[in-house]
Amino acid sequence: MPVLRSLIYYPAFYGGSILLVSASLVAVLLGPAPLQAVVRNWSRWHRWCVTRILGVELVVEGQPPTGPVLYAVKHESFFEAIDTPAFFETPAVFAKRELFAIPGWGHSALRYGLIPVARDEGARALRQMIASARERLAQGRPLVIFPEGTRVPHGSCPPLQAGFAGLYKLLGLQVVPIAVDSGPVYHRLWKRSGRITYRIGEPIPPGLPREEIEARVHSAINALNVPAG
Repeated sequence: MPVLRSLIYYPAFYGGSILLVSASLVAVLLGPAPLQAVVRNWSRWHRWCVTRILGVELVVEGQPPTGPVLYAVKHESFFEAIDTPAFFETPAVFAKRELFAIPGWGHSALRYGLIPVARDEGARALRQMIASARERLAQGRPLVIFPEGTRVPHGSCPPLQAGFAGLYKLLGLQVVPIAVDSGPVYHRLWKRSGRITYRIGEPIPPGLPREEIEARVHSAINALNVPAG
């Protein structure tokens, strides 16, 4: 059954993605609202394919706060990255700069408001990220970061990327950690039915020392990260 479901899922989702990415190139010319609508619909199409075709139950525990906030999200698979525009209201996501080189998608992502992360370019790149983040906050958009920096296997707890603490300090925002356990069902060629849970942690106030904010976020985003077996 996982093989059959996956064989239906891949052409359905990626076929729809081709159409919606093409639509985003047109929407860019029409302004922010049409582009945001296309991105939101792409993410919702992905969620529909995951829940209806793959048979995955999506569970959300907790309630996100209102107001300016930096969400720190566990990253086990492409699921939570693609689901972000469906989960949040027009989120501004910190994303690897390499992704913006993807033809078509990269241009639309910049116009949508994703924030490129250049890890090896030092203080200048950090200042640019902070400026972009503050612009998004002024627009009333939440910020989303995957503080581990890349996808990690379910059951592993790598340290957070060094840049996370710098962003936390300079932005002066409360942080809301979110645990996600998408890896066991989604991060595989033949995807499985089952359950993916978002667990929204308690807000962490700004101004904490680096060791404390990293420890609290690390613990909270790994709350669902139980090794299989």
